[in-house]
Amino acid sequence: MMYLQEFLIIASIHLLAVASPGPDFAVILKQSVRYGRRSAVFTSLGIGTGILLHVAYSLVGIGILIASSPYLFTLLKFIAAAYFCYLAWHGLRATAPVEQQLDLTVKADDHPSDKKSFITGFLVNGLNVKATLFFVSLFSMVISTTTPFAIKLGYGLYMAVATALWFSSLSYLISIKNFRQLLVQKGYWLERFMGLVLLLIAIELLLSSIN
Repeated sequence: MMYLQEFLIIASIHLLAVASPGPDFAVILKQSVRYGRRSAVFTSLGIGTGILLHVAYSLVGIGILIASSPYLFTLLKFIAAAYFCYLAWHGLRATAPVEQQLDLTVKADDHPSDKKSFITGFLVNGLNVKATLFFVSLFSMVISTTTPFAIKLGYGLYMAVATALWFSSLSYLISIKNFRQLLVQKGYWLERFMGLVLLLIAIELLLSSIN
């Protein structure tokens, strides 16, 4: 398939991004530990739905940018590269936690409803401006201007579903005490790896802007 390479690149970068600890991971960790798996799963569904907002911004924004001025499109690439460098810097500087402290106490009547859990996940992801810039950067770097809108939308739907599935699976794993402890202690290695990958992407993006 002619768009298979595009899809594989997008899927790989998205996997690295979604696996890196961030606001989404933090809220899933809290929901899993404090309220249990059910609340965390509905929060995961909300996060996945929030991805669609960023996809919509990316599709509409990139289309207008390309139609208006190629110079603005190049400028966006420089901004995207700078943002990836920013993420890479923080990822590469990640250090081991000094101490781990999780509050496991929760009242029986303090569990949020499924709807509230969903809205929590949706807002955490949907209101994350950095996530919007990430998706705009991803779409501008990888997807060809000749790729049909329907295919681009398919990419977006995939990332939304994949995100929901990832965090739903994570909700189950975090509930396992030993795995949770290991994740908290060794998660900084994942951040460092993510930082290296993003740095390489930024370099590639800068080179494509200059050529």
